[in-house]
Amino acid sequence: MDGFINVFKPPGMTSADVVYHLRRLLNTKKVGHTGTLDPGASGVLPICVGQATRVAEYLTNQGKVYQAEMTLGVCTTTQDRDGEILSSAQPQLIQADLLRILPDFTGEIEQVPPMFSAVRVKGKHLYEYARAGQEIERCPRQACIYTLRLKQWTQGAFPKALLDIECSKGTYIRTLCYDIGQALGCGAYMSDLLRVKSGPFEIAQSWTLERLQSALDKGDRSFISHVSQGLDLPLIALPAARVRAFCSGLSSDTRWIQAPEIVDGAHVQVTHDEELLGIGIWQGNALYPHKVMKQI
Repeated sequence: MDGFINVFKPPGMTSADVVYHLRRLLNTKKVGHTGTLDPGASGVLPICVGQATRVAEYLTNQGKVYQAEMTLGVCTTTQDRDGEILSSAQPQLIQADLLRILPDFTGEIEQVPPMFSAVRVKGKHLYEYARAGQEIERCPRQACIYTLRLKQWTQGAFPKALLDIECSKGTYIRTLCYDIGQALGCGAYMSDLLRVKSGPFEIAQSWTLERLQSALDKGDRSFISHVSQGLDLPLIALPAARVRAFCSGLSSDTRWIQAPEIVDGAHVQVTHDEELLGIGIWQGNALYPHKVMKQI
């Protein structure tokens, strides 16, 4: 089996748990995920199988869409519901207060990675320092919030806001909630998170682990998407005369192929007769092999 599986990760499982479960279910070691979801979060977790593990990085780099619930007036150690409460005070806020500042968090922003995260500093994960009670200085990182909309506001002693968020890879949604809370002067934590889209994979087409098991029991493998369906990369179709050359590591220029709309230096999907041969780089009006998937 080679391709991607659009898995619905349930809350309570780590992304690594899902990979381990599918390795046993599919009876193969070549399984990996393409972007971690926190244990308490749920939703779309694209899984790569077989040859698709070699191109997982290209799917990881694609954008994500989330639905996040934020509770105002409370801060936690992990910036989400799994942490210990650091502060709690009923805020005097209304919906208009939140709507006023949301534009400040749209576009290019900087985020300081939370201490409870997998970012490595001096060879150790930040969460390892956090569990030992240590606070490590972290450098801000760039993220891009393409869309940030208030979907629902629930007034109460501790108001809740349901947000629709479209963002770049590497965005910490719980940190976004924390930073919004700081801007409002009351604090906030992410009380729920659902990933509704990752790259081309949407929640409406996702498969639960139970449904995958049922399909396999029936000999149904329709849950596997072709490798090329998970890649948002320009496409170059090679003529038969250049297939062996590409698979042998040789370049091809415009005598053989035309790619006038591809940006110089871009990674591309390379196919022949709709079969994915690998990933190439288009540079100087020539195609250079980068990752060859087909052996000849």
